[in-house]
Amino acid sequence: MYHILVIEDEPALSEMIQLNLELEGYDVTSCNNGRVALTYAEKLSQYQLVVLDVMLPEVSGLDICRAFRQQSDVPILFLSAKGTTVDRIAGLKLGANDYLPKPFDLEELLLRIQILLKTNEKELATAENLIVGTKEVVYATYEVHDHSTQQKELLTKREIELLQLFQSKQDQVVSRDEILATLWGNDQYPTGRTIDNYILNFRKLFETDPKNPRYFHSIRGVGYKFTLPE
Repeated sequence: MYHILVIEDEPALSEMIQLNLELEGYDVTSCNNGRVALTYAEKLSQYQLVVLDVMLPEVSGLDICRAFRQQSDVPILFLSAKGTTVDRIAGLKLGANDYLPKPFDLEELLLRIQILLKTNEKELATAENLIVGTKEVVYATYEVHDHSTQQKELLTKREIELLQLFQSKQDQVVSRDEILATLWGNDQYPTGRTIDNYILNFRKLFETDPKNPRYFHSIRGVGYKFTLPE
């Protein structure tokens, strides 16, 4: 079941959206405050789509989109009473996938949501799974299956994207700049320690001895290299 996060401060509209999405079979979480919405940035792996109002109390939808994009590429659909071309471009530049001006037709909203979900699903489904030791990364479900213990772990979308990048560049040194430009874009760079933290997490998850990695290597002053030894 798809889980959708709806961030909208107008009670009647929020309730209408949630009710109709649930009637369509979606699981829905609603939030009506911008500052509270920011707390969801670390939980975005739980959601397959975000419906985000631009004008919110305390923190604007634009700032929320910027914060979300630093953590995830989950599809974001903006809703806004500001429907000018300039406003739409501003939202899309921040990384939103679609922009629907208010007032809108309910059927159009549901159709746009359906299209975004299907597009995202197809992108993941076409990716070839990655096998590292006894573990298999299933891109379509964001899961890591440990075939030796039959246990599973859930990854974030950003972790999946970084693994896909390393898989495509296997045995090559990938610079920090390339990772940042590919996954975060030109105006959404994370802090310098962010990528290091991803690598540390990958080592804890995939390496038998994280201090002596076989798969995820740091190349001092350059970047990182992913290898799959025989």
